[in-house]
Amino acid sequence: MSMTSKFFAATASGLAALAMASGAFAQAAAPAAAAAAPQVTHGPPIAGVCVFSSQRAVGASQVGKAVDARLKTIISQVNAELTAERTALDADAKALDAKRATLDQSALEQQASALQVRANAWQRKGQLRQREVEATEQKQLARVYQELDPAIRQAYQAKTCSILIERESVLLGNPAMDITDAVVAGVDARIKTLTFDREHLDQGAQGAQALQPTKQ
Repeated sequence: MSMTSKFFAATASGLAALAMASGAFAQAAAPAAAAAAPQVTHGPPIAGVCVFSSQRAVGASQVGKAVDARLKTIISQVNAELTAERTALDADAKALDAKRATLDQSALEQQASALQVRANAWQRKGQLRQREVEATEQKQLARVYQELDPAIRQAYQAKTCSILIERESVLLGNPAMDITDAVVAGVDARIKTLTFDREHLDQGAQGAQALQPTKQ
């Protein structure tokens, strides 16, 4: 087996995993992409019963879209960092392969060992970056839900709801009871985006940047 195959066969999936869209925000956008359901005739709305889709609100709100776009940028930056380091390791592994016939066993083992140390460090960095991306996504999703909360309460009171049910737990329901659009309009009127960077788990709290909402 060549040096290149030896060092990278077990780690190639790391970049592919990070190349995927952020999980929670991609899931939030999924209902909008689904095929239109067949039309049904609903009974009259039930007074005081309201329905709200948190997933749709995250996916449709301007702040949710902004956070999703920023997460994708962070993922691209992480991939660029890891790809550049892997390219350098790949080139050095190929160069060592080319010198195998001219090196004695001791020199070959020494250089191969040093290259293996670098490859192991690259793999650990890839795993760390993936955890950082996941931590960033979780933190920003929680912040988006925090921003949605006042709009949910405002829409709830405006509709004079007595109970609010999560839309994802309801198979069918009269759209007149759904306050999701009102919540999205409310949060869009108050906040458009959030500013943040990737979480740095190797540096603890020092690496985390404070989030600042930007109003437009």
